[in-house]
Amino acid sequence: MTAKQRRFAEIVLTIASPILLLLIWELISRSGRIDQRFWPAPSSLWDTTRTMVQDEDLFGEIWLTLERILAGFAMGAVPGIIIGLLMGISWPIRAFLMPIATAIYAIPKIALLPLVLIALGTGEMARWVIVALSIFFVVALSTMGGVLALDPIFTDVARNFGGNRWTLFRTVALPGSTPAIFTGLRLALGFALIVVVGTEFVRPNGGVGSLIWESYSILSIKKMYVGLIVTALMGWLLVLGLDLIERLVVPWRRAL
Repeated sequence: MTAKQRRFAEIVLTIASPILLLLIWELISRSGRIDQRFWPAPSSLWDTTRTMVQDEDLFGEIWLTLERILAGFAMGAVPGIIIGLLMGISWPIRAFLMPIATAIYAIPKIALLPLVLIALGTGEMARWVIVALSIFFVVALSTMGGVLALDPIFTDVARNFGGNRWTLFRTVALPGSTPAIFTGLRLALGFALIVVVGTEFVRPNGGVGSLIWESYSILSIKKMYVGLIVTALMGWLLVLGLDLIERLVVPWRRAL
């Protein structure tokens, strides 16, 4: 199979899986085996979606959630990569930060929301910070693991040629750990979406999460399902976007 044929097959399979899931859902719903009041067929959601787009600013809610995800993601991912590289290169930094990283990583980040709200108030900054906290350690630990997995010969060669810590950071650790960095970023995107939607549940102030919760509260089931499907699509498209960036930054992984 050529590279083009494989790429075409990947696209077909990527599109086929969600379509198959929706088709199964549609058939089960139409069979009458489940209560359509609570499990409406996907085809019955089109009119609801059209109304939400035209009359209720659905795209505005989507953009608000995306803005929170991307802002928090940038705030957490960039420092996470830098700290992860430093932890991988330097054992004193790793020994100093690992207890903190493992302890905070284990805490459900939504549990930190009250503390963040006390410190920063109820504005957008608090939502960005809770997203940043939720992904920082995921990215840092993944990056550190990527550096530690490098063959020591690369570091030895750089040092033998007179490389300092900055040279190791720039020419060995960063390019060598890039695949692990993108693995961490992919996981972090999922965490970011979960945390943002969760905070929109707890502190409704616009966004897709707020839309889902308010629809559930008034038993507007079809609107709730539209919100859930939109959330799933957002997660899928964000990961696809990150995959495209990875293909440009790490082209040698295309054949894997």
